[in-house]
Amino acid sequence: MKVIAITACPMGIAHTYIAAEALRKAAYAKGIDLIIEKHAALGIEGTLTEEEIKDADAIIIAADMHVDLTRFKDKKIVTGTTADAISNADALFEKIELE
Repeated sequence: MKVIAITACPMGIAHTYIAAEALRKAAYAKGIDLIIEKHAALGIEGTLTEEEIKDADAIIIAADMHVDLTRFKDKKIVTGTTADAISNADALFEKIELE
């Protein structure tokens, strides 16, 4: 399974990166290919390509601010906060499997 995740918080300092790391660890443990785009204080890091989006089976949005979802049309999207990703990243991946 290929999953894209976007992590974002208004300050773009700690929570963005901690959430990304928690998702990365959970994906690795589950054998899921994961690409993460981080919306941080310095801008967007790891900007997704059209090809990566096309190949993704699902999208996880772990954000405390608005994230434009128009580029993910027709994709399965699971949403949560950075706190959700930090405290229980596995649950976000389980939502993908349930939907």
